[in-house]
Amino acid sequence: MKKRFGILSVCILVLCGMAVGGVLCYVWASPYLPGGAHYPAAAEPGDYDKLDEIRAYLDYYFVGDLDEPQLMDGAASGLISGTGDRWSYYISAEDLASYTEKMENAYVGVGITIRANEAEDGFTVTLVNAGGPAEAAGVQPGDKLIAVGGANAWELGMDETKNRVRGEAGTTVELTFCRDGESYDVTLTRTKVETQIVSWNMLRDDTALIQIANFDTNSCRDAIAAIEAAHEAGARALVFDVRNNPGGLKHELVKLLDYLLPEGPLFRSTSYDGKSEVDYSDKDCLSMPMAVLVNRDSYSAAEFFAVALQEYDWATVIGTGTSGKGYYQNTFYLTDGSAIAISTGEYRTPQDKSLVGVGIEPDVYVELGSEDYVNQYYGLLDWQDDKQILAALDALQTDEGSDQR
Repeated sequence: MKKRFGILSVCILVLCGMAVGGVLCYVWASPYLPGGAHYPAAAEPGDYDKLDEIRAYLDYYFVGDLDEPQLMDGAASGLISGTGDRWSYYISAEDLASYTEKMENAYVGVGITIRANEAEDGFTVTLVNAGGPAEAAGVQPGDKLIAVGGANAWELGMDETKNRVRGEAGTTVELTFCRDGESYDVTLTRTKVETQIVSWNMLRDDTALIQIANFDTNSCRDAIAAIEAAHEAGARALVFDVRNNPGGLKHELVKLLDYLLPEGPLFRSTSYDGKSEVDYSDKDCLSMPMAVLVNRDSYSAAEFFAVALQEYDWATVIGTGTSGKGYYQNTFYLTDGSAIAISTGEYRTPQDKSLVGVGIEPDVYVELGSEDYVNQYYGLLDWQDDKQILAALDALQTDEGSDQR
C-alpha cells in the first residue's frame, strides 16, 4: 500500500560523488587508464564508489553516445531494484505526471476507456465517463475508435493513441469512431475527467454488487455513495468485488472500514523506526449480510479491506489467495522531477497478523478458468457466468438465514 500523508519533498542525491564532465576515478584493477595515463595521485582505494568506476569506463570506452538522463534513470532504478524489495520502485520525471494522475483518479482527456481487440482494426470503447466530453458528444460503449487527428489508431498503437487523445486542458482533438459499420467524426475539448472508481448493479432483487477498482483518491466517497444508492434501490445484502484491485491510500481504506465495521481496531502499522499506530472504528456500522470477492491480483488495501471484514466475521471472503503485499511505501520527490517510492513500514490486520508474502485465505475457495479470468478482468464476463459471484450469492443465502447482527 502506498502510504501518502502529503507530499514529502525530500531531496535525495541518488548518485553520490558522480564525476561531472567525465572526471576520472580510481579503478581497483589498475591505477592506469588506457595509453598509460595515471589516475590522480590523490586517489586512494575507497575514495570512489562502484558507480564512479563504471562511469569512468563508459566515458572512456563506450562506442555510442551517452544519454545523461537515461543513464541517471537507469542507475536510480537499479539502486531501488537492488534492495530486492518488489514493492519499491523508481518513477522517472517523464512518468511522474501519469503516476500522479493514477493516484488522484483523474486525468486530462475526453472521458473514454478503450480496449484493444486483435480481431479488429481499432480500439473498442469500453467505458464513457459520465459528464465527460465524449458523453456529451454522443460517444457510446461499444463504439470503435479508428482515428485520432486523421491518423489510423490501430497503426499508432495503444500507447501512442492514448498519448494523442490526452493533452492540455482546453485544447481540442478530432476523433473518428465507427458504430454499426458507419464512421463519424467528433471534435472534443479536453478537460479534467475523474476516473470511475466504483460501480454497482443489482444481482438479484435484494443483492447488489459493489465493484471497487482501487483505494486511491475519492474511493471511500464513491463506495459509500454506491452502497447507499444500492440500499435505496432495495439491496439488503452486498457483494464487494476487489478482484484485480491494486490497493491505494490508507486513509481512504480506513474511512470505508469505519463506515462498515463496529467499534474496534481496523488497521495496524509499524514504521521503519519501530513506531506503531492503530486506527480504530467507532460504534456506528453497516449491519447487513456481505461477501467480498478476491483473487491473486488483489493487492495491499484490497487485501486489508477483505481481511478486516473477515476477522470481524462481517463478511464471507470468496475467491483465491491474494498477493500478500503487507509493506507500505512513501513517495520521495527528487530534485530533477523524478521520484522514488520505497517501503518504509508494514501493515497488519485488526488481529495483528502479517500478510507479507502470504496474503489471505478465502472462506470459500473458488477459482476461475483462464478464459473466464481474462474476461472478468476486462469486464466481459456476465455475472451469471461468474462462478465467484454465484458462490457469493450462495454464501449470502446461507448467511441470511442465520445472521445474528
